[in-house]
Amino acid sequence: MIDTKALRERILDLAIRGKLVPQDPNDEPASVLLERIRAKKQQMVKEGKLKPKDIKNDTIIFKGEDNLHYEQFRDGTVKCIEDEIPFEIPDSWAWTRLDMLAQYKKGPFGSSITKAMFIPDSPTAIKVYEQKNAISKDATLGNYYISNEKFESLKGFEVFPNDIIVSCAGTIGETFIMPSTMRKGIINQALMKISLYELQLTDFYLLYFDFKLKEDARKQGYGVALKNIPPFNILKKYIMPIPPINEQARIIKQKNLFIKIIDNISDDKEKLLDLISATKSKILDLAVRGKLVPQNPNDEPASVLLDRIRAAKEELVKQGKIKQDKKESVILKGEDNSYYEKIGMEDNCRCIDEEIPFEIPPSWTWCRLGEIFSHNTGKALNSSNTTGCLMTYITTSNLYWDSFVLDSLKEMRFSENEIEKCTVRKGDLLVCEGGDIGRSAIWEYDEEIRIQNHIHKLRPYTELSISNRFFYYVFYLWKQMDRIGGRGIGLQGFSSKALHNLLIPLPSYKEQLSIVSKLDYLFSVLEVVEKSLN
Repeated sequence: MIDTKALRERILDLAIRGKLVPQDPNDEPASVLLERIRAKKQQMVKEGKLKPKDIKNDTIIFKGEDNLHYEQFRDGTVKCIEDEIPFEIPDSWAWTRLDMLAQYKKGPFGSSITKAMFIPDSPTAIKVYEQKNAISKDATLGNYYISNEKFESLKGFEVFPNDIIVSCAGTIGETFIMPSTMRKGIINQALMKISLYELQLTDFYLLYFDFKLKEDARKQGYGVALKNIPPFNILKKYIMPIPPINEQARIIKQKNLFIKIIDNISDDKEKLLDLISATKSKILDLAVRGKLVPQNPNDEPASVLLDRIRAAKEELVKQGKIKQDKKESVILKGEDNSYYEKIGMEDNCRCIDEEIPFEIPPSWTWCRLGEIFSHNTGKALNSSNTTGCLMTYITTSNLYWDSFVLDSLKEMRFSENEIEKCTVRKGDLLVCEGGDIGRSAIWEYDEEIRIQNHIHKLRPYTELSISNRFFYYVFYLWKQMDRIGGRGIGLQGFSSKALHNLLIPLPSYKEQLSIVSKLDYLFSVLEVVEKSLN
C-alpha cells in the first residue's frame, strides 16, 4: 500500500533538512546570501524605502565552537538558542528568522473597506484582491474596485508583482505569487502579503512556509487544516533553514520531480478506485437481474414461493395477527410478453410495462414489497412524554449503508402498546424513510432496540423463504438507479405506502442465498483492495 500523503510529507521533510539533494562544495554558502540581504536592507533604509525600525530586529544566527547555536542581536548581545533549533542542517546552510527575509503586511481592518466604497470597473479603477485570488491561484478573479482617491488612503496595502499573498480566512494558509501581468490593486482584510528582499528565495521560502504552517497546525491538533495565521510577533520569529541559492534551485527541481511522480501514483489510484466502484455497481446490477449465478432448474419457481407466502399471510389473518389486504397485488406476464397487475377484487388488469426496469429469468417474478414483508415505522420523537418505559432508540443518523453507528444513543419513553411495534430484533431489515432515503442495513445484534418514526422495519411474513440480505442489495441497486429518492419514475420520498408498493424482483429462496453468498464474497475482495489504496 502506498500512502501518497505520507510520501509527500516525507519529501518535503527531506527537502528542508538538506537531505533531498547532495551539497556542492562550490556553492556560495547561505551565510553570504544572508549578509547580502542585510546589506540590501540597510541600503533601503538609507534610500527611505525602509524605516530604521524595519531592521532593528535583524539578527545573526551562528554555531559556536561548542557546537551550540547562538543568536547575535544588533546591540551586540548574544543568546544561546539551541532549544529553538528543530534539526541539524548541512554546514553550508544557515538559520535565520522570517523577519530577516521579508516584509509582512496584513490587509486593512474590516471597517476600512466596505461595500459602499466599491465602484464599477473602469480604466482608472483600482482592484481589491480577495482570498479567492490566493486560494484559486488566479489574479484575475474578483470584481471589487475602489477609486484613486480611496486608494491614496489605503496605499500601504498595495500589492506588487512577485509579492506573495496568503489567504487568512476561509481556506487559510493558501499562497500565490502575484504575476507581472497583475492589475494595480490592494489586498483586502482577508489577505496578508509577503514581500521578499531576495526574490531568488521565493520557491524555497514558500516550500518552508507551507511546511511550517501545517506542522504548527498538526501540533495544535488541527490535522493539516490551519485555523488562523499566527500573529506577526510570532510569525516573524519563526526560524527557517536557508540553503545556498544554487542548492535551493536543485532542491525545488528534485522536489517537483518527486511530487509529479506521486501525483501520477495518486491519479492511478483514483482511477483504480473508480474502476472498483464501477465493478461493484456492475456486479450488483448483474446479481439483481439474475445474471450473476446460474439458475438451477430444480429450484422451486418464485411464483410457487409467492403463493406460499400468500398462504402464510392468510393464516395470519385467520389468527387475527394481521388484517386482510384488500389491495393485494398479483403480477403476471401475459401471452404478449407484457406485464399486468391485478389489484384486490378488481376485474381489470393494468399493464405495468413502464414500471419494469429490466427483464428477469423466467423462474423469477416481479412483486410488490408489501406482498412479502410486513413493515412499519417507529415512534415519533416526543420529549414531553413522561409515561411509559424509558428505552434506547435509533434514528436515521445511526443507520448507514450496511452498518450502524451506535455512539451516544438517546432514550425515549415507550408505552406498552408501542414497544412491540417499535422494537427491532436480530435479522430485521431497516430502511431510512428520511435523510438519505432508502439507506438500509440489517440489524445483526443479539440485543433488541427501538426505532423512531423515520425508519421502516421490514420483517418477512415467512421464515426460510426470504433473504433480507438479498433485498438489502436490491435497495442498494434501486438507490443507484434513482428508483428510490430519485426523479421520474423513482420515488420522491419513502412513505409506508411507497415502500409497500415498491416493485422488486423475486428469485427462489435458494437462488437468493446463492446470489448473496457470491455478492458478499466479491464485495469483500474488492473492499480489501479499496482499503489497501486508501
